[in-house]
Amino acid sequence: MAELWHGRFEGGPAEALQELNNSLPFDRRMYAQDIEGSRAHVTMLADVGLVDAGERDDILTALDQVESEFSDQSFEFVASDEDIHTAVERRVTEITPAGGKIHTGRSRNDQVATDLRLWTRRELGELRSIVIDFQRVLLDQARSVGDAYLPGYTHLQQAQPVALAHHLLAHGWALSRDVQRLDQTIARLNVSPLGAGALAGSSLPLDPDATAAALGFTSRFENSLDAVSDRDYVAEALFDLALLGVHLSRIGEELILWASTEFGFIGLDDAFSTGSSMMPQKKNPDIAELARGKSGRLIGHLSGFMATLKGLPLTYNKDLQEDKEPLFDACDTVRLTLLALSGMVSTLTFNTERMAAQADSPYAAATDLAEWLVKTGMPFRGAHAVVGQLVRRALAGEGAFADLVAASPDLGEAAIGVMTPGMSVQSRTTPGGGSPTAVSVQLERFAAILVEQTGN
Repeated sequence: MAELWHGRFEGGPAEALQELNNSLPFDRRMYAQDIEGSRAHVTMLADVGLVDAGERDDILTALDQVESEFSDQSFEFVASDEDIHTAVERRVTEITPAGGKIHTGRSRNDQVATDLRLWTRRELGELRSIVIDFQRVLLDQARSVGDAYLPGYTHLQQAQPVALAHHLLAHGWALSRDVQRLDQTIARLNVSPLGAGALAGSSLPLDPDATAAALGFTSRFENSLDAVSDRDYVAEALFDLALLGVHLSRIGEELILWASTEFGFIGLDDAFSTGSSMMPQKKNPDIAELARGKSGRLIGHLSGFMATLKGLPLTYNKDLQEDKEPLFDACDTVRLTLLALSGMVSTLTFNTERMAAQADSPYAAATDLAEWLVKTGMPFRGAHAVVGQLVRRALAGEGAFADLVAASPDLGEAAIGVMTPGMSVQSRTTPGGGSPTAVSVQLERFAAILVEQTGN
């Protein structure tokens, strides 16, 4: 099959142009969407009288054969196949002379935009399901750890004790926002550009509403210029995936810390950790480290594509071919990272005794002591200063913190009960707080969110 523009040119393209222009190595994965779009387009052409019923049936049969060849990996590409769209059209035309009409009323500009929207809609939907599966893993672990607690941190310094379930669900809620963002992106991209042509529509009696409905889009384009040049949905998808990657990176960072000898909060399953080629004692959290590392790759895809878009005039420019590689790689990266990290988290063992021992440091009750004073009528800033002075004196070696509290005229023996191990975490009973009582409500709410997100 000759180049699609061979009638305008006397000679063929230079080899360097062909290599630079060729997108087949990466866009071939959209073959199913290209065939799906072609079926809808040809059916519409027949409905409006631009091809007859026999031609329609021949083309649809040829498309079925092409799809089968891709499925069983018998499809043979040729040198002139510069992208998946030309490859499919070329093969259909080889199978039936009617294939020459498959491109009637269609440009590769609206064709590729349609294919990519179909592919992105499906892929983001699948990734959405995998995120929800990971949320279920976090929920299962949160339920299994019961009333276990650990230090909460700010500035990576021990702050206040919180229930372990509370900590796990914090990541779950972040992931729930990722699901919301994916849903919103899918909703915005679910607009058909098919029928926009190269940029200005067509003089032929096309029915873009019919093809939109056939392909499961919620609507069709309103402006043909915008339809072929819009890649907002790619940028949005890359942002969604980059932020999801950042959330996975933060989970990974905590697992790396928790798995260290210094923390010792978790044990890693052999199947989701690695060893050292030199040091026999090592057990490394490589999955967590890769989750942390991959986030930079995802951020790079987003920033790179935004730079590609920023100077493009309407409408289609070949620069837009740069939309697929970052999107495809981002989806692949997030999918693999989610699956691996989910497996790692589902097989963790928690050293709850070590966690409790760290959380029960007397200094962890400092805020509770200040709040105890507040309940007696002291302004919080004054209470903060009283307790802060006692902490300073204890750290300076003037005595044990508990003894200084007991001797304090503002606190005294009555306040010592606040420092009882486990008492601090029990007292955080405000809605959304870190006590077991508050977390029991949160568990129910989080489970309800998952039901809502899955629709069952």
